[in-house]
Amino acid sequence: MKSRNKRLLYTLLFLLAVAAAVGLILVKGPLAPVTVETAQARRGDLHPARFGVGTVEARYRYDLGPNRSGRLLALSVDHGDRVRKGQVLGTLDPVDLDERLRAAEMAVQKARLAIDGARARLDELETRLALAEKEAGRYRELGRKKQVSQDQVDAKVTESRALKDQLRAARADLEAARRELERARAERDAVRAQIEDLRLVSPVDGLVVERKVEPGSVVMAGTPVLVIVDPASLWVRTRIDQKGSGALTVGLSAEIRLREAPDRLLPGRVARLELVADSLTEERWVDVAFEAIPGGLAVGTLANVTIRLPEVKGALWIPAAALQWRKGRTGVWLLDGGRATFRAVQVGVRTLDGKVQILEGLAEGEAVITYSRRALEEGMKLKEARS
Repeated sequence: MKSRNKRLLYTLLFLLAVAAAVGLILVKGPLAPVTVETAQARRGDLHPARFGVGTVEARYRYDLGPNRSGRLLALSVDHGDRVRKGQVLGTLDPVDLDERLRAAEMAVQKARLAIDGARARLDELETRLALAEKEAGRYRELGRKKQVSQDQVDAKVTESRALKDQLRAARADLEAARRELERARAERDAVRAQIEDLRLVSPVDGLVVERKVEPGSVVMAGTPVLVIVDPASLWVRTRIDQKGSGALTVGLSAEIRLREAPDRLLPGRVARLELVADSLTEERWVDVAFEAIPGGLAVGTLANVTIRLPEVKGALWIPAAALQWRKGRTGVWLLDGGRATFRAVQVGVRTLDGKVQILEGLAEGEAVITYSRRALEEGMKLKEARS
């Protein structure tokens, strides 16, 4: 009897242990409901914005260098100097160009003297020809009257024709002298252009931000020696996430906070949306201009930029944490009778404080799941966490 009672007691203890284990599995184990947190869809005014990080750059930047190779002779400006349009900032060694220019100038003078000589010769021949033609005419008249011989008449006519030939030759010489003057001038101008190419001339009123080569160095054609920027064209070249960047337009207001002065808010505006995006980082370039450029701003300074989109009045919104991507659709998980249900939704604008506008798929007051301890599946048992 005593042994029978022991077996009964052991059986009862075993059943209690099994029931406790089953209960633990149902309450805490894999079969237990998943605890989730929820939030209701609400209506309110949304203030969407886009955030990005950028660097201060100049819209107008000029890499100034020589058009031909040579040794840098001198530089008259340094980093931080302001320059004027047309100001000579540096020169290259002309080597023998000065001597070639003097030779070209002398060739021009020689050609001018040759023209003067040819013109004087032409004037002389024109005068002699006029007299010879007059004399030939007189001798023809005398020949008809038999006062002079025919040989004398022929001599005067021949002399007139010879002067005509000389006159044509003189005119050709004058034209050749004029062409020679043109050639000499062209050679002189070419040497002057070569000398001009050795001068570094500022194309704009600006600020020198880089001095890349020092005097005495040999510079190849096209190599930048100085970098000049227009300080009035400074803006922040900003990286913005491609998702939602389609809502950006030129003219939107922006807030700029420089990393060197994070407590100072600088107003700005979207000046340009670049047509180049980074496929690797999935970002797009947006250029944000300052309303008023602060003094002493350094090119390359990092800045945080917030671009403000138009306000949306009375929008239906949920926390961004509730949005999920499932089977190619954007939607939310709902707590429906203690079970998980996925519903596709159409979203609108987003705010930087984690709110998302719902255009279709939800009604005001419906509860959406914002957090779960496990990945949800359709029909999964859920339990709402109690605060």
